Amino acid sequence: MNDLSSVPPKDEAPRPARQRKPDWIRVKAPVSKGYNETRKLMRDLNLNTVCEEAACPNIGECWTKKHATVMILGDVCTRACAFCNVKTGMPRMVDSMEPDNVAIAAGKMGLEHIVITSVDRDDLPDGGAGQFVKVINSLRRETPNTTIEILTPDFRGKMRPAVEAICEAGPDVYNHNLETVPRLYPTIRPGARYYASLRLLEEVKRHDPMIFTKSGIMLGLGEQRLEVHQVMDDMRSAGIDFMTMGQYLQPTLKHAKVEDFVTPDAFKAYGSIARAKGFLQVASTPLTRSSYHAGDDFAEMKAARAAKLAKSEARAKG
Repeated sequence: MNDLSSVPPKDEAPRPARQRKPDWIRVKAPVSKGYNETRKLMRDLNLNTVCEEAACPNIGECWTKKHATVMILGDVCTRACAFCNVKTGMPRMVDSMEPDNVAIAAGKMGLEHIVITSVDRDDLPDGGAGQFVKVINSLRRETPNTTIEILTPDFRGKMRPAVEAICEAGPDVYNHNLETVPRLYPTIRPGARYYASLRLLEEVKRHDPMIFTKSGIMLGLGEQRLEVHQVMDDMRSAGIDFMTMGQYLQPTLKHAKVEDFVTPDAFKAYGSIARAKGFLQVASTPLTRSSYHAGDDFAEMKAARAAKLAKSEARAKG
């Protein structure tokens, strides 16, 4: 008699197995004392992190160093992007204590640079922009020496007032990820529009040219090399200062599959091309994520802009 326990029902197609990760994308499990301390602090203050919710491969390294990317506005997203591991559904009420708790966490961790992101909140009249403003204001008040980087959603239908309000609060870096090439948006990022995301970052520069802008894409979703080059050109046309590129990893079998594991050498080549196109800062490795080494990258970006301005002034005088 045959064992049919592993045979799927006739109306259910077998799910394809995920590709085996190559050695260059493997990381050690988080077990350090610093990791556990960071985790406890986040729990004690009722804070969510994208490190956990998005199953970031760098969580062990970052939390050991007491670096964490705080995810405000809850842990439930109103959208369902094919690459993202964050829960989808109807979010809870906004936590009024969250801005103060973020500042407390930044103070206890001794952060010189903090990254704040959020789920999409299409259910809110302002898309959640007001909470970003409150968090920035709380950090400025309680930890004035901490530089602030935000990673926002696209504020669909509310972009201009949302961006203006956040820019008025004065973040040091405004990040919004394009995520992938425009051809793949209908399947990978169906709730968003590629050119709307570019316009958001253009709007940041229009409102305050001194705010650094940043955006990133994932590789390995089936994009072509020339499409990646075109995204670079689009970003530069929008005045974006900092580009990140990292390997897409499939969170579960329900998510978009990995079409290709891009080699470290290919990432290095993409990074060289991006730098040649004029970005102030580029991060391009398989393990690169939006907030990975964000503080060090911010310092380098500031130095690059200062050197560029000094060179322009010297040329004008000469």
